[in-house]
Amino acid sequence: MSHLEESIEVDVPIRTVYNQWTQFEEFPKFMEGVKSVRQISDNLLTWTAEIAGKDVEWNAQITQQEPDQRIGWRSTSGAHNAGSVSFVPKGSAKTEVTLRLEYEPQGAIEATGSALGLVNARV
Repeated sequence: MSHLEESIEVDVPIRTVYNQWTQFEEFPKFMEGVKSVRQISDNLLTWTAEIAGKDVEWNAQITQQEPDQRIGWRSTSGAHNAGSVSFVPKGSAKTEVTLRLEYEPQGAIEATGSALGLVNARV
């Protein structure tokens, strides 16, 4: 099991940052490797991504959603992954965004990519 935590401070108010993160179907526009995200219901998403040169699809369930504070999820199919993104105001026009991710690489190619830091680089 691999774990990752990354934070960044952005010059955007917390409401704007949170609202952008909840536009899941827009993720392919800014997340390398993500080909599509389909929101099936309020708390279920289907993801398609290119990982180690192959297309992979999985479902993820939103397990926690606190407006302007936190979004948590876990996979319900495909390779195990779970995590959260939290939002902390840093004044009226800045927000700290922290992503925590737990994932299980599948197969030798993904394990090698994880060991080389490819997931960290994408985050």
